[in-house]
Formats: sequence, C-alpha cells, structure tokens
Amino acid sequence: MPEDVFERYAKEYDHWFEEHREEYHAELARIRRLLPNPDSRAIEVGAGSGRFAAPLGIPLGIEPSHSLGLMARQRGIGVIRGRAESIPIRDESCSSVLMVTVICFLDDPVPAFCELHRILIPDGTFVIGFIERDGQIARKYKPEEGKRRFLSCARFYTPEEVRALLVKTGFRVDCTESVTGFCVIAARKD
Repeated sequence: MPEDVFERYAKEYDHWFEEHREEYHAELARIRRLLPNPDSRAIEVGAGSGRFAAPLGIPLGIEPSHSLGLMARQRGIGVIRGRAESIPIRDESCSSVLMVTVICFLDDPVPAFCELHRILIPDGTFVIGFIERDGQIARKYKPEEGKRRFLSCARFYTPEEVRALLVKTGFRVDCTESVTGFCVIAARKD
C-alpha cells in the first residue's frame, strides 16, 4: 500500500470529500443502505480520515496512516494503527466490517479478506465499496491532478473479480450495487 502518499498528502486527500460533496454523499448513502446499523463492535478497515465511519456511526477504525488516523480521531473515531492484512483484533469480535476504496491499494486482497473473515462474528457482515476498473469514476479521476497522486498506485477490480475473491475467502455475497463506476457489495461470513 502506498502509505507515504497518504502521509504526505493527507489534507489533500481529505479535502476531496469537500470538493466533491455530491459524489461523497451519494456513496455514503449507498453504503448506509447495505450496512447493518453499526453497534459497538462495528469497525472500518482503512478508515482514512473518518469520512465514512463518523457519519455512519462506526466507532472504531484500523488505519496505517498516522496523519489520516489523527483526522479520524478528531471526528470521534477510535483508531488502531494497523494494516488490513494483519488486524490487531481478536477472532470473531466484530459484528460488521466496512472497507471503502481500500482494495485498490492492497498488494493482495486475499490476506486482507481472510483477516476480515477471522475478526467477524459468525454471519457478520462485510461491506466493501470500491472504484470499478474502467468505470466512469476511474476514467474521470485518473487524469485529475489531485486525485492522480493517489490513484496512480491503485489497482482496480471489476465487481465480478471482487465477488470471486469474497467467495474464495469464505464470504457469501448478499447484494451488489454498482452506479457510475462505484460498486458496493454486502457479504456475510459463511
């Protein structure tokens, strides 16, 4: 994962949500529809600056970037510094997991998905939101100067590829919603 770019440009990353409020709120609304009501055991992996966890009521986040983690804390999120591939959380202790626009920065999603499976309670929900390969959003933001510094090191997936990875790592896909190149998938731990 390109952690240094998120450390160096944390404010620019977070500012994108202000500059693109309509898109951000549309993504947030779609995630809210598929995510069960968060309780005290809900977690966001790759919480970034807390732009999703805070308004959704997710109390805890895992975040490798110190700078983004500080922003998430300012938004009221408890942050544990860590990576998706090695989450410092007990087995079967989380009721739901959210991961938004993180898969594209993972070297290999399989170890991360295995970790999410490990920390979820039986029948727990995993909601993943991601920018689709060759989708409208990827085409729009890849050339944009500010976003390019983040997306240039990203690897995008199709919804079919992500569903296959979920099944491979022990999840049952419940719902897939794709609009304008941003896909949200809800899955349950089998």
